[in-house]
Amino acid sequence: MGTISKNFSYREFEESKTAKDRGIINAITTFEVRNAVRELTLEVLQPLRDAWGKALHINSGYRCPQLNAAVGGAATSQHTKGEAADVKADDPLALAQLVHDLGLPYDQMILYPTFVHISHKLGGPQRKRILYNKSYKGEHVKTDKA
Repeated sequence: MGTISKNFSYREFEESKTAKDRGIINAITTFEVRNAVRELTLEVLQPLRDAWGKALHINSGYRCPQLNAAVGGAATSQHTKGEAADVKADDPLALAQLVHDLGLPYDQMILYPTFVHISHKLGGPQRKRILYNKSYKGEHVKTDKA
C-alpha cells in the first residue's frame, strides 16, 4: 500500500512476528482500516515522531481478527480497526508525557513497561484516557500544569 508519511508506512502496521510464525495473512483489506491507520499516523504518530526526534518502532499496529485472537487481544480492540499502535519506548513515561504535553488527539494511551499503546478513533471524538497496564510500575503522566 505504500508510504503514509515521511517516517511511516502501511507495511509497519501489518508486520507481525506472530502472524508470520502462524501463517496468518495480516493485511489491511478495507478502505476504512486504511483510513484509520492513515489518520492515526498523520494526527498522532508523525507529529510525535517529529517532536521525539528519533525513530519510533511499532510493535503492533493493525491486527486482523485471526491475529488479534492469536495474541489474546480483546474482541473490541482498536487494533482490529486500524485505530491503535503499540509504540516501543525505552522510556514509556517520557513518550506518553510528550503525547500529552503536545496536546495530540489520542483516544487512549496505555503505558506498559516497554511500550505505549496509543489509539485514535477515526473521525473522533477522542477521549484522552490514560491507563496503566498492571505490569507497569513506573510514575504516572503529569496531566496538570501546576
